[in-house]
Amino acid sequence: MAGAFKGFGQKAIPFLKALDFHQSREWFQENRALYESELHEPFCDLVETLSERFLAAGLGLRGDRKKSLFRINRDVRFSKDKRPYNQHLSAILSPDGTKMEQGVFFVYIGLDRCFAGVAWWQPGPELLQAMRKAITTKPAVFRALTTTLKKAGLELDTEGCLKRTPRGFEDVTDADLAQAIRNRHFAVRHNFDPATIHTPALVDDLVDFTIRARPLLDWGRAIQGKAG
Repeated sequence: MAGAFKGFGQKAIPFLKALDFHQSREWFQENRALYESELHEPFCDLVETLSERFLAAGLGLRGDRKKSLFRINRDVRFSKDKRPYNQHLSAILSPDGTKMEQGVFFVYIGLDRCFAGVAWWQPGPELLQAMRKAITTKPAVFRALTTTLKKAGLELDTEGCLKRTPRGFEDVTDADLAQAIRNRHFAVRHNFDPATIHTPALVDDLVDFTIRARPLLDWGRAIQGKAG
């Protein structure tokens, strides 16, 4: 039954550990009821509770239990790793509620870590080019963004950035701007303790993070022409 998020079950992480150990469809089917009660249904409730809170906060992000969650089954068609199951659960809340939009909230509950992100993740060539031009033509706006994020305890992720300056931006000499335009995406992350997933307080923590990250959403939306 749908409802307000009350926390993941105490067996949520132990289930993921056991699933990772067995990596067996037979084992998963035998324990599906435990997966549903400890992980899947609470995660659905988390997504829909966040959607309501994001709406109330005017963040322009939404999701639901049908469209937002990624499957726990791995797509192994083109992978050398043929293990059938992920070690984590994840979901996206976006402007239109699908996984196809840019400017999103992402949440990940896994064995390796638990984190949330707000991101313009690997945007298409046209949007990425527009973002890079915005950095160089309006450096004061971009620097104000990074300063605001830093004051909120957040920094832009540099993972996967280009080693060289992209074509057309070779004349950018300011170190901070040159670094920024080498990014393939614009994202901030928030790690949280796995012990906190068992209580409704997780919602407040994730909403607080998303509000702190809102300037990044607003910056990208302005470039998209969808500000406000």
